[in-house]
Amino acid sequence: MKVITLCGSTRFKKLFREAEAFITLNGNIVISLGFFEQSEGIKITEEQERLFEKLHYRKIDMADEILVIDVNQYIGNSTSKEIEYAKSKGKKVHYYSEGYINPGI
Repeated sequence: MKVITLCGSTRFKKLFREAEAFITLNGNIVISLGFFEQSEGIKITEEQERLFEKLHYRKIDMADEILVIDVNQYIGNSTSKEIEYAKSKGKKVHYYSEGYINPGI
């Protein structure tokens, strides 16, 4: 059993939900986003954005590895920082675009 944190743009809510189900059904623990501001049209302040970033780094700390939801290999600035953070902490990094369904999860 592994703990896997999902990273990626909040515009990809549907794929996050699919990944959450797949990871859980395969006997692992998934840590995901608290909400999807881009998909849901939620406005956040700069202060909230900084808090969200800090919370997500903590979620990465709690994980054994991360899965990047990178539709059409899209990786934004925040997600790039999360990937580098995960790597700096020795976490495995998997990518949805590289066949996430079978990366050893």
